[in-house]
Amino acid sequence: MQFAVLMGAWEITTLIIGEVLITLAAFSAIIFLIVFSIRKPIRKHKPIDMLIFDKIKPRVNTINNKIMLFITFLGKHQFLIPANLVLIFYFLLVKKQTWFSIRVITIAISSLVLMLLLKQLFQRKRPLSPLLKAAKGLSFPSGHAIMAVTFYGLMIYILQHSITIDWLKWFLTFLVVVLIILIGFSRVYLRVHYASDVAAGFIIGLLWLLLSLAVLKWLEGYVTAL
Repeated sequence: MQFAVLMGAWEITTLIIGEVLITLAAFSAIIFLIVFSIRKPIRKHKPIDMLIFDKIKPRVNTINNKIMLFITFLGKHQFLIPANLVLIFYFLLVKKQTWFSIRVITIAISSLVLMLLLKQLFQRKRPLSPLLKAAKGLSFPSGHAIMAVTFYGLMIYILQHSITIDWLKWFLTFLVVVLIILIGFSRVYLRVHYASDVAAGFIIGLLWLLLSLAVLKWLEGYVTAL
C-alpha cells in the first residue's frame, strides 16, 4: 500500500513537471514575440497611461482607497498562496479529483515563473508617484493581472465543470470576471501599475491559462489511455 501511494505521488509529480516544461517550451516563442513587438509601442504610448491616471484622479477619495486596497489584496500572494493550497487539498483529499488539484498546482507555479520572467525581460519601472504606498519590483506586466486571470480564470473553469445549474454557473462566472477586472483596475487606481501593464497582464494570463489547460488535458488523456 505504501509503495502504491509513493508511486501515485511520483506520477503526480512527474505530470506536474512535464506540464510545466511543455507549457514553458511552447510559450517561450510567444514570449519573445511579445517582447520584441510591443516593447517600443508601450514606451511610445506612455502618455495614454498618464491620461488614464488623470481620468481616475477625480474619483480618488478615502472610501475608494479602502475599497481598492481590499480588492487589490485579493490578487496578492498573501491571499493567493493560501487560496491555492485550500483548493489543492480540497480536490485532493475531499473530492478525490487528482487532476483538478494538478491543474491548480501547475498553473499557480508556471504563471508565477512566467510573470517573473517577463518582468526581467521588460525591465519597466513602476509609476513614479504611487497613490498610497510604493510597490516593490518591476512594472510590466502586472503580476496581479496575470495571477488574477490564471487563478480566478481557473476558478471559472472549475465552476463550468462542477455546477450543473445553468443560471447559477453563469452568475458566479460573471461575478468572478468582474472581480478579475476590478483587481486589475485597483492596480491602476493605486498608481502602482500603468494601464498598459494591466492590459498586457490580462492578455498574457489568459493565453497562459488556456495553453496550460490544453496541455494538461492532453496529458490527462495520454495517461488515461495508458
